[in-house]
Amino acid sequence: MAYKIAIIVGSLRKDSINRKIARSICAIRNDNLDCSMVEIGDLPLYNQDYDGSPGEPEQYARFRDQVRSADGVLFVSPEYNRGMPGVLKNAIDVGSRPYGQSVWDKKPAAIVTASPGSIGGFGSNHQIRQSCVFLNMPVMQQPEAYLGHVSDGSFDESGCLKDGPLKDLVTTLAHSFHDWVDMIHRSRAALAEDSAHAAKQKQPA
Repeated sequence: MAYKIAIIVGSLRKDSINRKIARSICAIRNDNLDCSMVEIGDLPLYNQDYDGSPGEPEQYARFRDQVRSADGVLFVSPEYNRGMPGVLKNAIDVGSRPYGQSVWDKKPAAIVTASPGSIGGFGSNHQIRQSCVFLNMPVMQQPEAYLGHVSDGSFDESGCLKDGPLKDLVTTLAHSFHDWVDMIHRSRAALAEDSAHAAKQKQPA
């Protein structure tokens, strides 16, 4: 079964290494992960005054619909000043509102951060993870994905990773993420089936 994955990239740069990493992950599992990039650069800054108002930006509705229809979410982001980029935090906030209508709720997720530096976006990774905990998103714990020393030279002319240790790690991530999404959805289906069976057993004869 191919799961529909919404990819949120925390960089707006056209040739972002994180965007290229995201594309590589999809290329590796294109048989089982139906990936779509959900753009966030056009989202106006979140303002609670928009909630439920006729003046709510149309970009909000477009973004929320794209995430809501996905089976899972893949965050791929750089680190800015030891934290997640502001544009990504804004997207997370937009998707979480209005209150009680979060599009993130219960969606399985994974977080990948990549950087030319040695710590691979560790600070950004954990800020995103902290938000996901509050948003009730089951996040893949292993393998951790702090990709350091990534540069434009890590990719071929088509924008995909060249053969080597980095591609091997990303391949492991892609397979693990598919298995994570699959496990979450299969487990929920089994629990729902068990609950329905138990309720039926309690019905009077």
